[in-house]
Amino acid sequence: MKINIYYGGRGLIEDSTLYVLNKITMVLEELRVEVRRYNLYEDKQGISTLPSTLKDCDGIILATNVEWFGLGGLLSQFLDACWLYADKEKVKTIYMMPVIISNIYGEREQELSLLRAWELLGGLTCRGICAYVSNHVAFETSPQYSLLIEKAAEGLYRTINQKPARFPSSIYSLQETMLRLQPLDLTPQETEQLSMYVSDDTYVKKQKEDIEELTLMFKELLGDDTSSEEFIPALKSHFKPLDDFHASYAITIEDSNRTLIVEVSGEKLNCYYGQKSDADVTARTSYAVMEDIVAGRMTFQHAFMSGSLTAKGNFKTLRAFDTVFQF
Repeated sequence: MKINIYYGGRGLIEDSTLYVLNKITMVLEELRVEVRRYNLYEDKQGISTLPSTLKDCDGIILATNVEWFGLGGLLSQFLDACWLYADKEKVKTIYMMPVIISNIYGEREQELSLLRAWELLGGLTCRGICAYVSNHVAFETSPQYSLLIEKAAEGLYRTINQKPARFPSSIYSLQETMLRLQPLDLTPQETEQLSMYVSDDTYVKKQKEDIEELTLMFKELLGDDTSSEEFIPALKSHFKPLDDFHASYAITIEDSNRTLIVEVSGEKLNCYYGQKSDADVTARTSYAVMEDIVAGRMTFQHAFMSGSLTAKGNFKTLRAFDTVFQF
């Protein structure tokens, strides 16, 4: 028998969830159960690949502590990954035991949330451990609590071995309906590979860059006449002139290797693609960032401060861009 433990807490010494998990592990190993723990906080980026670890286990323990409100984000992220990438046929055979330790109100609600989530995924559930702990030292040194934890671990072992019959539940009918709504019909192997790609930031970033490059290429192949006026109509329609303000901007769009020249002289605005060596502000950015700026999703200065846009020249003039062009 093999049981996996997925711990969604922060790994703090005073978190009694760790004591409970260590106690459960000791009992299960005495019963000759292979136990493996995954601390989600140790590899946050790899959470989307963890559903692949479900394929060869008989049961799992989902554990976390409630510090102020609801389940920790890491455990919720793991459940999301199971919904997207786990082999649902395998999940149907896996028993889940929740372990919720709280130092504030709400442990019962979170236990119920975990049980419902796993049942919606199609899995089987069993009685877990749910406790409010105000003093972790008193809790961890109590022989009564230690005995209760041991009995819970033995209960999980017996449940997996005996696979008791259950009364039908409406939640399983709902689960079947929800699974039919999934947009992708992938094999378990394809789903596992997709989860690995999603966890790879470099791969995702490269895919986005490739999509942007293909978009520009097809625009050129289709002879898109609007490309010669790209961003210019948006700048003209959002131009808010300032008295006695004179400035020029040369913004190079790296994806298309073109430079957008913006010349402001009082109430006059001149925009065109070309070259201007004496511009007050010389900037470089990507097509996507420039799109965000003219769409109002990002300001010119925020793009500069975040590193999405590089610039040199008169920085007072750079800051004035967002005043003259109000998107």
